[in-house]
This record gives sequence, C-alpha cells and structure tokens, in this order.
Amino acid sequence: MNLDNKFTALQLAIINDQAALYTCACPLHVSMQITNLRKLFDYQNQCLQMDDLAENNVLTQVHQRIAEATKQAHQVMEQCLDEILDMEGWDRTKMEMPAGIRKRMDEH
Repeated sequence: MNLDNKFTALQLAIINDQAALYTCACPLHVSMQITNLRKLFDYQNQCLQMDDLAENNVLTQVHQRIAEATKQAHQVMEQCLDEILDMEGWDRTKMEMPAGIRKRMDEH
C-alpha cells in the first residue's frame, strides 16, 4: 500500500518555514499533521513487512487497518492544505505565503 502525495516533503518543509516565519500557524499545523501521518503510514508498512506478523493474522489486520485509516486521513489533510493554500493565495511555484498575509501577521 502506498500514499498518493500532492505535496513533496520539501514543499511541506517550505510551508512550515513560511508559516513559522510569519507566525501564521494554520498551514503549519496542517502540514505537520500530513508529515506525522506519513510517518505513521511508513511505520505500519514496516510492521506489515515483519516476518513474524505472517503467523499472526490479527496483528496483520490491525496494521492494515491503521494503514488504511492513515491513508484516508492523509488524503483529507492534503486536500485541506491544498484548499487553504488556494484560499490564502500562496505562490505555488515558490510555495510562498502571500504578502498580504505576511503584512497582517507583522501588524500583530
């Protein structure tokens, strides 16, 4: 089982840097959740590849279920981030926060 990624790890890191730099936490929190979901998904896949799980069908089912739920959550959160970036007007080529939001954050 694989994840379909809309955003690369580099793009998520850039979003995190932009959001942290201008103290705009919303995209940062969504991006961090996507990163954490990817880690959880990878962990479940590692568990599924362990030899001794083949002998225990319940453990295999548990890891598969967690991986499936993680994949669904990942898709939802990536779609959410995609929509947030559109709503806020981020420059998608540079993954740069729009000046209007940066200015608003500077004023606070």
